[in-house]
Amino acid sequence: MIGKVETYINSIIDSGKGVFMALIDPDEQDPQKAVETAKLMVEGGADIIMLGGSTGLKTDVVDETARQIKECINIPLHLFPGSLNNVTSYADSLYFMSLLNSNNPYWISNVQSQASNMIKKMGLEPIPTAYLVFEPGQTVGRVGEADLLPRNNAKIAVGYSLAAQYFGMRFVILESGSGAPSPVPIDLIAKIRANCSLRIVVAGGVKTPSQARELIKAGAHCIHVGTVLEGDNNRSLDKVKAFAKAIHME
Repeated sequence: MIGKVETYINSIIDSGKGVFMALIDPDEQDPQKAVETAKLMVEGGADIIMLGGSTGLKTDVVDETARQIKECINIPLHLFPGSLNNVTSYADSLYFMSLLNSNNPYWISNVQSQASNMIKKMGLEPIPTAYLVFEPGQTVGRVGEADLLPRNNAKIAVGYSLAAQYFGMRFVILESGSGAPSPVPIDLIAKIRANCSLRIVVAGGVKTPSQARELIKAGAHCIHVGTVLEGDNNRSLDKVKAFAKAIHME
């Protein structure tokens, strides 16, 4: 069953826009600063506030950060979980994701089986998602023990994406890793879009609004923006608005 948050995402896509998903890592800032960041993202035009990314977070930190953010925003709070500790009842939804190209079954299906009862009890909306990690992979590639996918072989990426679709997943995240020099290539996105019906999410390496616009034009549906807007020197309303305008194709 498709829930409220996924329906909301689909409505943005169906209107001809990309979805601006602003990622906040609780490990990088205290709850008060995270709230300030969330407010800035909402004012600047983000469609979704996401929480997560780090594996070593304590549950109480995630809970408190999510609680405070949820009290001050009027858009969905969505989890991008790096571990079981990243799951909190104060959010609206989460990627229920499998790292399909991991060499460790824990990241493919084991941790998901551990989390499923908890997610149901919390009333979170799970969005079935394939997680694919590409070169260079960065920290997520190392932690997730990924057999990194090549950037220059779209056939392999299409194969994984089609497998995810046939498994019944509805989203696919194409991840280069937080802080990567660049996102996945444009031609790779275009070929996945041409060959499968998944909602395509690009994560990692998106550094400029023009880059984000080109990714949407190539066929991506959603863009994660996080690292480039972290830190007081990078965080500005004008910068957030520039990303929103580019992703929304305005």
